[in-house]
Order: sequence, then C-alpha cells, then structure tokens
Amino acid sequence: MMERRSFNSMLTGLGLSLGGGRIRAAAAATPVRIESFILRANDWVPNNPKLPVIVYRNALPISGDDPAAIFESLFQRNDWPPQWRNGVYPFHHYHTMGHEVLGFYGGHARLMLGGAGARDVEVRAGDIALLPAGTGHMNMDSSPDFAVVGAYPPGQDFDIVRQAPNGPQRARLASLPFPASDPVMGTRGPTTREWRY
Repeated sequence: MMERRSFNSMLTGLGLSLGGGRIRAAAAATPVRIESFILRANDWVPNNPKLPVIVYRNALPISGDDPAAIFESLFQRNDWPPQWRNGVYPFHHYHTMGHEVLGFYGGHARLMLGGAGARDVEVRAGDIALLPAGTGHMNMDSSPDFAVVGAYPPGQDFDIVRQAPNGPQRARLASLPFPASDPVMGTRGPTTREWRY
C-alpha cells in the first residue's frame, strides 16, 4: 500500500496533483469528474448488476512524446499492471477473466457499454473507464488517433467473449476477487467504496 505522501510525490512527478481527493492535471482548468452507473444483464451480455462502471473524466493530462506511459505509470503504481496498448474492438464483447481499466490517451470515441442498445458513452483523451468483469463494450465510432492502454488487477487477464457465458465463465464471473485498490486513486478511490457486494 502506497503512503499518501508517496502517492502525492508520484503525482507531482507526473505533473498531477491530488486536490480534494481527486486526481487532476496540475494545469487543467477542470478537475476530474467521476461518473458511475450500473448495467443490468442485456440479452447475452451479462454485465455486472452489482458493481458499477466508473468513468473518470479529465483524469490525466495528455502531453509529451509518450502519453500512454503516464497512464501505465499510474495504473502500475496502483497495482493494476498495464498489459496492452491498442483500441476497443468494433463488436460487442466482454471479459470473464478480469476487471478492466481503459486509459484513453489519444483521440476520442463513442462506446456502447452494456450490449446492444444499452449505454452510449463518449470518451476522449485524458478519460479513464473502469469496467467490471462481464461488462459489454464496443467501439461504435472513433477518431483515427483513438488510442487506449488496458490494465487488470494482479493475477487477472482478459478473454474475448461474444456470446452468453457458459458454466465455467459464469462461475469465474461470480468468484472473481475484488482488486485491492482503485486503478486511478489507489486505496482512496471509488472502487473501495462502491465495489462491494
């Protein structure tokens, strides 16, 4: 567990600050805004009716030659090891092997969360989305420079599921452990308050 002083020093080193319990770009005019919502099961997409999706708006500044590294560093320090850089698939899918955090470091996109006709969410560079395992997601439309970092809690990974979960997948979704910390705000983040059965 990272001490608050160490966490604040790490944020300062990244050009960030923690003001009022919120991460924001040190030079940003608008501090981070947190949105959360529950997605119920939708046709073959199980979603997660107990754990909310959390979207952190304007969470990190986009700057430098490698803005993805800023997201990777934050996720790593909060014990969510980054595993890939890419985008979001243009088809409905979900994961059963891990909770997923997506750091948007380039461009913008319109995502459909929760399966067909569920929740249309606009994201842009600097935003972060935390998807509980089972949450359907799809890229509906994006700018050519749309770019994402993906990370998962230790010991968790991703699979690509495009149909109703089978028995082992349902069991995995029901038993997947909670992460020890929030990927964006560590032990004081919204997952420590909102991700409880």
